Amino acid sequence: MSAIEPLLGQSARDLTAWVVERGQPSFRGKQLHNWIYNKGVRSLADITVFSKAWRERVQDSPVGRSEIVERSESRDGTVKLLLGLEDGETIETVGIPSRDRLTVCVSSQVGCGMACDFCATGKGGLKRNLAVHEIVDQVLTVQAECDRRVSNIVFMGMGEPLQNFPNVLSALRCFNEDIGIGQRHITVSTIGIPKQIRRFAQQQLQVTLAVSLHAPNQSLRHQLIPSADRYPIERLIADCRAYVDITGRRVSFEYILLGGVNDAIQHAEQLADLVGGFQSHVNLLLYNPISEADYQRPAPDRVERFLQRLQERRVAASLRRSRGLDRDAACGQLRRRQLTGLSG
Repeated sequence: MSAIEPLLGQSARDLTAWVVERGQPSFRGKQLHNWIYNKGVRSLADITVFSKAWRERVQDSPVGRSEIVERSESRDGTVKLLLGLEDGETIETVGIPSRDRLTVCVSSQVGCGMACDFCATGKGGLKRNLAVHEIVDQVLTVQAECDRRVSNIVFMGMGEPLQNFPNVLSALRCFNEDIGIGQRHITVSTIGIPKQIRRFAQQQLQVTLAVSLHAPNQSLRHQLIPSADRYPIERLIADCRAYVDITGRRVSFEYILLGGVNDAIQHAEQLADLVGGFQSHVNLLLYNPISEADYQRPAPDRVERFLQRLQERRVAASLRRSRGLDRDAACGQLRRRQLTGLSG
């Protein structure tokens, strides 16, 4: 990666200091900020409000934009991008449009070390954390590809956000202050990292915390998420309760339904016992099959019974409909196909 810090991810104050250090008046900082975050410029050479001579002097300073390696669009309009980074690594990001919003699913790491048994990303292991500009770039790239402003961001792409804590926090600030996306329109998803949920709570952010649970007991969770042995489910839930106490905001629990594995009525009962009694919401998701794992989508009647049982137990719950199923919907599939040379 470049030894020169990219400009993307820096605040208006930082960019103003940067141009002043290079002989420009301070008002040029606001112009540079506008060209980077609103116009989505990829090179300083393209910022025509600066003189050509000055642009040539700073031409080695990177903005910090990635390149699109592969683009896949599903029938429902979901756009999935494989982005090439400066060191040759690749990551995925997804644009999910609807009538009144454009949501971007961003990655926080190259690969993932959580090793979830049902996840394509986890099959490849963790390479490294993403830098701030590499996280922010995903939103600007999707915005340009979809030709509309991004309204919502979910950290549900490749990687574990709370393992990249400082850079994710900086990216959250950038999304909010520089791109103008309200914190309440941002969700940070985590498998659960010891001590990090309470640390995240101390930031007093207005973002939504989503905890990827996927099992209602420790033994099944360990089977699905081997890394979960470091964070017993009882302690995880205790930290989620503390998060609610500290922030006053509810916790969302993500629960992928795997046919014949975690979708029985007794699992719904256990889940209700686990998350009932405090400010929370359960998002049920249907599994997106991958070739590397022998799991199946649950039968519709089992999904309906599972959801109904949670609601009977007074657990706030809803079923999230899958998007992009016809185009490598599961996180990590585009990247693994590129790395292994598998055909689509």
